[in-house]
Amino acid sequence: MIAPLAFVVGLSMAKEALEDSRRFLQDVKVNRRKVSFHKGDGEFGLRSWQNIMVGDVVKVEKDQFFPADLLLLASSYEDGICYVETMNLDGETNLKVKRSLEATLSLDNDGAFKDFSGTIYCEDPNPSLYTFIGNFEYEQQVYPLDPSQILLRDSKLRNTDHVYGVVIFTGHDSKVMQNSTKSPSKRSTIEKKMDYIIYTLFTVLILISFISSIGFVTKTKYETPKWWYLRPDNIEYQYDPGKIGLAGMSHLITALILYGYLIPISLYVSIEVVKVLQATFINQDIQMYDDETGTPADARTSNLNEELGQVDTILSDKTGTLTCNQMDFLKCSIAGTAYGVRSSEVEVAAAKQMASDLEEQDEEFSSFPMCKERKVSWENTTVDEEIELGTVVPSKNDEDQRPAIKGFGFEDDRLMNGNWLKEPDTNVLLLFFRILAVCHTAIPELNEETDSCTYEAESPDEGAFLVAAREFGFEFYRRTQSSVIIRERFSASGQVVQREYKILNLLDFTSKRKRMSVIVRDEDGSIILFCKGADSIIFDRLSKNGKMYLEATTRHLNEYGEAGLRTLALAYRKLDEQEYFDWNNKFQKAKTAVGPDRDAMLEHVSDIMERELILVGATAVEDKLQKGVPQCIDKLAQAGLKLWVLTGDKMETAINIGSIPKIGA
Repeated sequence: MIAPLAFVVGLSMAKEALEDSRRFLQDVKVNRRKVSFHKGDGEFGLRSWQNIMVGDVVKVEKDQFFPADLLLLASSYEDGICYVETMNLDGETNLKVKRSLEATLSLDNDGAFKDFSGTIYCEDPNPSLYTFIGNFEYEQQVYPLDPSQILLRDSKLRNTDHVYGVVIFTGHDSKVMQNSTKSPSKRSTIEKKMDYIIYTLFTVLILISFISSIGFVTKTKYETPKWWYLRPDNIEYQYDPGKIGLAGMSHLITALILYGYLIPISLYVSIEVVKVLQATFINQDIQMYDDETGTPADARTSNLNEELGQVDTILSDKTGTLTCNQMDFLKCSIAGTAYGVRSSEVEVAAAKQMASDLEEQDEEFSSFPMCKERKVSWENTTVDEEIELGTVVPSKNDEDQRPAIKGFGFEDDRLMNGNWLKEPDTNVLLLFFRILAVCHTAIPELNEETDSCTYEAESPDEGAFLVAAREFGFEFYRRTQSSVIIRERFSASGQVVQREYKILNLLDFTSKRKRMSVIVRDEDGSIILFCKGADSIIFDRLSKNGKMYLEATTRHLNEYGEAGLRTLALAYRKLDEQEYFDWNNKFQKAKTAVGPDRDAMLEHVSDIMERELILVGATAVEDKLQKGVPQCIDKLAQAGLKLWVLTGDKMETAINIGSIPKIGA
């Protein structure tokens, strides 16, 4: 009895130990990662993560993870910003911008840390990822710290060559580890059901054994003395009527052993072996191998294999999960006029579906022989419809002729090659292009061979806007701490005018605000606020004389939404010197405030300025579905799974994106 039970338990323990050891080795691998740290006298050397201590200055290179919670001191960009991917913390693929204090911007090379010294006073370790309270004492000055200067462990440095940071929290004190909980023991439904069955069988076994023992005790007490052939005068204790309690207990143990086969101990072994083999098959499944990244499937635990077949509902994000998170500028509405003739993926799929529906109706109608005349007229209608649909579905030749520009799928000769100068509302078009080129937080990277810029942006939307502005002739060329420089080309001749816009204030985009604004002073000395954001927010903030294009723009936005495109509205406002001066005093006061009300004060002051706007137009970018998504969702639907998708799109966009899987499949 003990041997098979020990074998079963031992096998289960060995499997769990193997999987735990793999996780342990992964932990060891992470802890032994190397990072460059300041050894002293301005020299940096390598040290493993597990040996990093609070107060160390470290240098993190591009695409490396942060080894601990760091205070950002400086970056490879001269204005001290860096881009961080927090996918391991919150699942978001959009990059976050972090900014160092202006006081430490000069610490941008290894030698600058030779005599570096400072003191940080901050909160105790806590699990709050989005808050940080502290002060930095440096060169006899005290600077308030906030989350925009903190680089959290498990986030990754992106689109930035390197950063310097000082370690604040390490190991279990870091915020990501404060949020970690003990790994729960994951048990599948089959295991739980099997346990219930075993408990039931064990209860039956005990019951049978008790009944058997009661019968044996009765027989032993009243009948055994009469059975002379059992030698009552020389009887063993198991059958001794004088020691009936001991005899009953002895028989109970005997009965448990005899009836023990009721408990299917080998069932556990069989299921454990099957699970291990299934996990091996999953790891070796060629259809689950990703060619692009060279990553095979990795079943880290084999406890829940059968749960894959019990999934009833899938809750999914849209951007970056179902879609590629690769934005293409496709259409725009400027001064009430729609531009952009290329069709979106949704429109193409809908047109194909409509064409197939017409063919099916045509086949059904052709089965009635008495309606030949009607059939002829219907065929003509079908041809006309298909000709009409042909304008929606782009031909392969057109696609081949179109230059492949990442982030730019726009087609309309009215705006390209300087032709926009021939349009009626030239001033509004000029404003539209300048908002695209100026209102952002991106960093340009100049390609000296082609003398053109690529952009490192916080979100792919911003990157698409800047590529579009460049193609329209308004190239964002350079950024300094206080200004952006745009190269404006007004005609096909290639004559370029370089303009500098001084950045006075930047009001960041947040999911709560749903907009971002930048206040600039142009070369003429005028102060202008450029704003882009969700149409529901921008439209509520328009002035009475700023609604000239509201009706037409709203109509175009609805059309873009139905085409499955992501939309933003663009607006501006001209400011008086005194008006701006008064507002800026309030803004700087709110910005330097220390305390929990700081964000609320900033929001209130920003809200005051982002009013009385004048509508310029709207943009529409396409975020295509990832390869195989429609077919995958169709397969899931056939299997009876329900799919819920969370999206921040307009209602029309969400509805039409939802219809793509059905169309595509």
